[in-house]
Amino acid sequence: MTARKGLFPFDQKIRDEQGVLYIAGFDEAGRGPLAGPVATAGVVLPLTYHNDAINDSKKLTDKERRKLFVEIKEVALAYYVDLVDVETIDRMNILEADRFGMEICLRNILAKTRVDYIITDYMALHTKIPLLSIPKGDATSACVAAASILAKVTRDDYMIQLDKKYPEYGFAKNKGYGTKAHLAALKEHGYIKGVHRTSFEPIKSMSHGIEQLKLF
Repeated sequence: MTARKGLFPFDQKIRDEQGVLYIAGFDEAGRGPLAGPVATAGVVLPLTYHNDAINDSKKLTDKERRKLFVEIKEVALAYYVDLVDVETIDRMNILEADRFGMEICLRNILAKTRVDYIITDYMALHTKIPLLSIPKGDATSACVAAASILAKVTRDDYMIQLDKKYPEYGFAKNKGYGTKAHLAALKEHGYIKGVHRTSFEPIKSMSHGIEQLKLF
């Protein structure tokens, strides 16, 4: 509980030190998987809002994340979640796709509310708004943690729906990551165009040497 209670005081410390009020936090989910989009999210929380349950999405159970997902969307002054598709990831590379998605989120948030300061989980954005990019931002800043929850739940739900179309790959369970079962399914069935990232190994080698057996 100690780590969780540290998230909101961190944001308040930034407000006090920087002389700002409205902080937008940004994070992503799905940078490492072999399949599926990367989800990016941005959130501006109210100045008076406080919930010690908000934490890095990876440290929460699915049930905890989903409960907070609903609450964050209800209380946020503004939020936006973007899914950057596989084609864009393969064209840009995953780092630039992350940045691209976060900047889409930022533009949509700015259309809804004022933003004085930005905190990201180790990502620099193209903006004139003062920005703090910190490692493990989702375990440090409340607004970044809130963004991580929105991104994670959104992407998980996308992969669960994808699993219904391609059950042989186990996407509901592996969320596109390169688990042993997922790699075995790739070996047996091939990769899915538009679903698997052809810039990631072993998909990259497969795309040059094995004809894909599925078309999205």
